[in-house]
Amino acid sequence: MINKELSIIITAYRKVELLELCINSIRKNIDNKINYEIIVADSDTNESTMDLMKEKFSDVTFIPNKKNVGFGRVANQGIARAKGEYLFIINHDIIIKDEAIQKLLIFLKDNKDVGLVAPRLINFDGKVQLSAFKFYRPLTILFRRTFLKNTSFGKKYLNKFLLKDKIFKNKVIDVDWVMGSAMMVSRESIDKVGVFDNKFFMYFEDVDWCRRFWENGYRVVYNPTVTIAHYHGKASENKGVLQAVLLNKYTRIHIKSAMIYFWKYFGKKDPHRAYYNKVNIK
Repeated sequence: MINKELSIIITAYRKVELLELCINSIRKNIDNKINYEIIVADSDTNESTMDLMKEKFSDVTFIPNKKNVGFGRVANQGIARAKGEYLFIINHDIIIKDEAIQKLLIFLKDNKDVGLVAPRLINFDGKVQLSAFKFYRPLTILFRRTFLKNTSFGKKYLNKFLLKDKIFKNKVIDVDWVMGSAMMVSRESIDKVGVFDNKFFMYFEDVDWCRRFWENGYRVVYNPTVTIAHYHGKASENKGVLQAVLLNKYTRIHIKSAMIYFWKYFGKKDPHRAYYNKVNIK
């Protein structure tokens, strides 16, 4: 039953202190005119998280999981329970600032061709995070995880992938995909696009989802006029690709997800470019 204007779905994993800060920041900064609900979908739920939700946030819908089921699955659990016409999916390490939620909601309502909008993410020191990108290609993985990232050609290629000529400007832009840490969507678009693909345990589920929005005729937008703080840790970051594959499980998960993604879209056209080719023809 859809009886809320907005469902805020928090995907959580272990960091109970950050989760508490996240929920409190929502309640402090959201416009009280918005009819909303908060849903916390938690992976590898521990006793501390259970106590927090029971003692301080008993009015919040809480979905625990005994093991780590991955970002996409907990997000889907939240989507399944959501009663909102619009859904704001965020990680537990997000801190809402000022009027961010209502600004995103107004933007989505005013732009019916937009299926997904994401804010600018900043570190707690105010530094802008790179959170909007071009679609991955196999070369992208090679340049990001080998010595080639330090070559002139590699740097030029990665700057285009990271949208470094656009990301720091205060201009709303269409992008291929955005980091899944904070995304607002409409229920109508989800009904058409579908939920996250559970084949991705971690990484690439946001790339895949954004790609499917484009495939279904919805724009994916990065809106830097709205700012949210994000405590972002790069679990898969490494110094050498061979060492990382052998020693860092998150790098192995990232590479596995990349293989799933490339196989899924092998031979298919860029849906962002196809969307605008179709629009221009009309």
